[in-house]
Amino acid sequence: MTLAYSSSEMMTVTAARALSNGMTCFVGIGLPSEAANLARLTHAPEVVLIYESGTLQTRPDILPLSIGDGELCEQALTTVAVPEMFRYWLQGGHIDVGFLGTAQIDRYANLNTTLIGDYQAPKVRLPGGGGAPEIASNAREVFITLKHSPRAFVDAVDFITTLGYGRDGKGREGVPNIGRGPTKVITDLCVMAPDAETKELVVTSLHPGVTREQVSEATGWPVRFAEPLAQTPEPSAEELEILRSLKARTAAHHAKPVSQEAAQ
Repeated sequence: MTLAYSSSEMMTVTAARALSNGMTCFVGIGLPSEAANLARLTHAPEVVLIYESGTLQTRPDILPLSIGDGELCEQALTTVAVPEMFRYWLQGGHIDVGFLGTAQIDRYANLNTTLIGDYQAPKVRLPGGGGAPEIASNAREVFITLKHSPRAFVDAVDFITTLGYGRDGKGREGVPNIGRGPTKVITDLCVMAPDAETKELVVTSLHPGVTREQVSEATGWPVRFAEPLAQTPEPSAEELEILRSLKARTAAHHAKPVSQEAAQ
């Protein structure tokens, strides 16, 4: 029987399945955090989640609002200084996968979280790179998750905050001590992966009920589709139940008055 689920839930479940048990994952806030914690609560209980603030092997009961959310520190195995997090854990080659979100992504999986428009007179200022450039450079591979739209999936990002494969797909060639780069992009419509030769993103799997035309219309370049083209498996009842329970706990926690939280 087909279960009722939203496109956002389809995306989160698919992203969670990309993580394997025992992986060490450097987690971004937002959709990546949601997916990584769903993986931890389902098929990958031994996944090691690390956040930029220095929390190692954290197991939050609710989804954090930011890397500075106290829940991450309270539920972590230990917390280290941010310089140690980056110099030893990340640059030392101890991170299997970096899980990132973004505002813009282009055909070569470059990410933009800096600005929209011209650099000298931008239309919109975005939050900036944070640790994403270092994560993308040093993690063994990178997974990216975001909602699919022409505004997000552009032919060329306005500013490369975080390197995918450069403007021509060759940005990682000949660069020592750099990770493989983005290997998977998960959206609410499909799954994409870089072409082995050109590094241009190609659709490898369509989510149930999604057509090629929908993906093409939501992508800012003439996107290609793999042959054969797979269909993404639907979420299970267990995955949906756990995801919804996690989000409900999070919403209830953040809805508490400050005085009530302090009293508990």
